[in-house]
Amino acid sequence: MLQRAREAYARIDGRAAPFYGLASALALAVPLVAGALTGRAAQGAMIALGAYLVALRAPEGPYGARARNLAGAVLVVTVGATVGGHLAGHAWLTVLVVPPIVALGSMISWIGPTAALAVLMTAVRPATDDVVYNGFLELLGGLWVSVLLLAPWPARRMRPLQAALAEAAEAVAEALDAVAESTTASDDDAVRALEVDDPDLATVARQPYWSERRRAAARALGAARGTVGFYRPPGGDEPSRPERFVDALARIMHETVALQSLIEAARRHPPRREWEMEAHVAVSALAARLRLLAGAVATAGETPLGDLESAAVRRLARQSEKIRRAGLAGDEDLVAAALIGQIRRSLDRVTAGVDGARRIVAGGLRIGVGPPRPLPGVHPLSAWARMGRAVRTRSPGFRQVGRVGLAVAVAMSLSAALKLAHGHWMTITVMQSLRGTYGETMTRLAQRVGGTAAGSAIAAVLLALAPGQVTAALILFAFALAGFALRPVNFAYWALFGTPLAMMLLDFSAPSDWTAAGERILLTLAGCVLVFLAVRLLWPTGHAERLPLQLGRLLSAHADLTRATSRLVEGELDRLPFDTTSAAEDATDSVAATRKRLGEERVPDAARIAELRAIVRGAHRVRDHLIAIGRLSREEEVDAGPIPEILDRLADRLEEAAAELEDTDPPQGEAAPSPAERLEEEFADLDRHLAGLARRRRAEVKAGVGTDEFTPLRHALLQVAGTRHAVRALRRDTDELIGASVKAARPETGV
Repeated sequence: MLQRAREAYARIDGRAAPFYGLASALALAVPLVAGALTGRAAQGAMIALGAYLVALRAPEGPYGARARNLAGAVLVVTVGATVGGHLAGHAWLTVLVVPPIVALGSMISWIGPTAALAVLMTAVRPATDDVVYNGFLELLGGLWVSVLLLAPWPARRMRPLQAALAEAAEAVAEALDAVAESTTASDDDAVRALEVDDPDLATVARQPYWSERRRAAARALGAARGTVGFYRPPGGDEPSRPERFVDALARIMHETVALQSLIEAARRHPPRREWEMEAHVAVSALAARLRLLAGAVATAGETPLGDLESAAVRRLARQSEKIRRAGLAGDEDLVAAALIGQIRRSLDRVTAGVDGARRIVAGGLRIGVGPPRPLPGVHPLSAWARMGRAVRTRSPGFRQVGRVGLAVAVAMSLSAALKLAHGHWMTITVMQSLRGTYGETMTRLAQRVGGTAAGSAIAAVLLALAPGQVTAALILFAFALAGFALRPVNFAYWALFGTPLAMMLLDFSAPSDWTAAGERILLTLAGCVLVFLAVRLLWPTGHAERLPLQLGRLLSAHADLTRATSRLVEGELDRLPFDTTSAAEDATDSVAATRKRLGEERVPDAARIAELRAIVRGAHRVRDHLIAIGRLSREEEVDAGPIPEILDRLADRLEEAAAELEDTDPPQGEAAPSPAERLEEEFADLDRHLAGLARRRRAEVKAGVGTDEFTPLRHALLQVAGTRHAVRALRRDTDELIGASVKAARPETGV
């Protein structure tokens, strides 16, 4: 427990937000000071309360998204304050109203806890006849803080876009660095298969390093696409320059995946040292050029874009040509020479992609300005259908909603039955501390208990001094500045500074004495006890129960991607469908999220978590192999041999395993012939096909065809040689993915 508390206080969840803190502090302090100076402290406190509730939403992202988020928060606060005003003085009626609102906010993200807090913090104030007027005052407070938070829009409208694009370019550059590192890393199989749990071992394990950089680049590209979407004017048909830049980065990333596969294949064949260092320098040079573009995007063109050509790439071209001639003469392995030639061509395509991105940046990442987009709507029938499905399946989200709603109802019932003057602090503690898993909940409890105790002690001293209203407003400004600015860093800071802030804000027009701080500590501890009992005694989260379905969907999504790759190799598709690739990535992310949640349970299942970690890594490798095969197969229309059939058999295996996992009662009877029985024969056909291409290529050269002439036979040899390693690695990783998925879904079978 002490170790968890130390980790809770030491963790850093994000960066400080000084502007967010300053804007929120001004939004609270200005109406309080104005109200104190004009003798309307109660009205000023209501405006400040509305600003406080809206500021809690902490909107992020592009300013258009922030504006929509804040608009939704203002609407929720206004309605909640009006409802809470009518509930003031009716404790048991509040008990009936608030828990369902808490549950609704848990299910609908754009409502969140804001509505329940608005109702609760307004209902605990003295009853008044001016309910609608007070709701209007909180509306003014919400609009006031929204104006302050959006004030930098004219000068900083493009900054979120520039940051997202620069981060994406930097992430792709880091992926290239990982590929460069792999050209000279050890080939020890034990190192390649190492499961890295200790961060200190990550530097010696090559494959996890590449995988991590690959996933980071995918996340950064996805974030950049989302950010660009916020800036795109409605109705635009032509892609904007930022969209073209993201597409260029995506092409570079896909080519980088293919390059990594080719390097792994080439390092299994001689010759080796003659080309590895040149490839390392060439890839590193391309990463450096891309990193220069990232800097130019981040600084709006104030940094150089780099040179147009790379001497390192030219040196690698000379080296690969030397090896190719030796292969044709019979002095080197022709397959190895073909692989190195493919590496050179892949690097040429990466270079072309970087040059294209450079031209886009040089022309300026301009983007049009369109009208504001409306708030996203949710169709009532679809929302009702999702809620019904969640109830029927008893999903983890539904269980968490029920647990939070029940705990809040118990806290409010105790407050009403015991007639606790400040019982709302216990309810707020329950609302903000009960998380989806045991580990997350205990971390939040540790942060809240420590921060609240220290903050309440500070509040006790301030309340004992009984400062005037103007002085209290200035003190509130300091607490709001520190609390909101440090809130993204660690929740303990918010508990420390937000405790006296909330206490003094609620009691601003009618200050209480220092004993309220002591009551706050006791009620917070009581709320923590309720949270602990809820997380221990109420129903489990159900994440493990949903694993078979999640793993089945993961295998199905990768089967679809494998079959799409087969169609791509056969020439039926021009590229891998984006939706199919995204579905596979989303299914993997879902399993990764479940693994993380299982690790936060009170007694984590270490064996299952290890299996899930292997599954996530295996799924990423399978997707990388498929992307590499797709990129290598679209250079020219060539005879790919049995590669499409191999991909179809692998897709069949994935689909069969998915059906087995998703079917809780698999049918009995004679099993159909397994696709695995045909794979060995088809892989033997692939080896014979490649060997035949090598013989025919040598014969072609002996017949007088120039070694520099690009013939269909040369294209076929290059592509099949590069694809064979990826296909074999794909089969190995597919088998491991299926085995690990079956074992993780049904550990009791011992499979």
